[in-house]
Amino acid sequence: MPPVSADAENPQTSLTPRLEELLQAHADGAFAGRLRKVYAAAAQAIGRLSDMDLVKYETPVVDSSPDLSLWEEMAPVIRDTVMDVNALLNVIREQFPAQPAANVADLVNSGRAREPAMMLHDAMTQLAQGVTQLGEAMRNPSVVSDRWTLLAEIQRFRARFREQVSNLVFETASSFGEVTRAQVVPGHEAEVKAAVTVRAITADLGRILAARLNKVRDAEPEDVQWNAQQLQTEMDAFGRTAAYRNLRAQDKRHIVEMRAEVGRLAILANPVRADLLKVVGELEAFVRGLAAVNQRQILIIHDREVWASCGVTLERALSLADSDAPVAAKMLAEAATRAQSLYGRASDLDAFLRKARKQPLAQLTGPELRVTIEIFQGLLAQLDVM
Repeated sequence: MPPVSADAENPQTSLTPRLEELLQAHADGAFAGRLRKVYAAAAQAIGRLSDMDLVKYETPVVDSSPDLSLWEEMAPVIRDTVMDVNALLNVIREQFPAQPAANVADLVNSGRAREPAMMLHDAMTQLAQGVTQLGEAMRNPSVVSDRWTLLAEIQRFRARFREQVSNLVFETASSFGEVTRAQVVPGHEAEVKAAVTVRAITADLGRILAARLNKVRDAEPEDVQWNAQQLQTEMDAFGRTAAYRNLRAQDKRHIVEMRAEVGRLAILANPVRADLLKVVGELEAFVRGLAAVNQRQILIIHDREVWASCGVTLERALSLADSDAPVAAKMLAEAATRAQSLYGRASDLDAFLRKARKQPLAQLTGPELRVTIEIFQGLLAQLDVM
């Protein structure tokens, strides 16, 4: 069995309520029935193409020597990836056979060129090309002989296939009515949650490493080893998080390299402070670079929706702060809870959200309530989400 997540082991084949609603409302019942089969196959493909758990294949050190052993371990994953995509392609071919050129021309002339059937064939072409490219990559000696490069390529292709299948569902469903990805794309909510988790945990790791960097700078010679050991504990703890499991293979490679260096320094009786400063600085800079996760389209859309929702709630809360403080405070608390999924976007907002977890916002009254709402509004206004 390929090493994929639990979701992949139990692929989702049921459609979302909104997708079912669109299909049931379609005037052509036969057409909707054919499309339902494609959507079910797409849901199964998305589930089975879920992110792999790479922990099993990681090594404690990064060795540049050729390693063909992983190729043998990953061969079933590569095979199943191709089979999962081809299974969807076969359903599309069966339910929506290619139209003769004359019929396609008729569709173009009648202004219906972007009908779902044609969208499906466009997506099918992209997926088929991806399968071909995957095969070519797996025949490249420089890919299959390097453990981390191979993992990165497999992960990249599976993510791209999953994104293309998700787009297939969203774009065809959008032709029937107003929808969001969360409403129609199977597994979308889980993917957003994973991205939000990576952002939040790596933001906290960045804070921890920045603090550790300052402590190492100020450490006496006899405290350098203790700081190295503490850093090792912190990195080991990060290695057990969901965020670490969801990192890209190439990012994991850097983490593994630096964790190995930290481990080497931690067992030295008298490690050199300059050596520890170097590795902590590199780690801190690398983790800061992981903030690029904010540029993922899935998070851009999510953040924009949360930002707008919180803004509306806070406006209402502010208007009620004097006339109905209990309701206003409850709205403030609700907005703060909702905004927790923005954690990692900006350090000032992060500080507010950390405080909000411990502060009984729903019990605030008087000037403190109004000031807190206004501070929250100001922090949200500083976010660049558009």
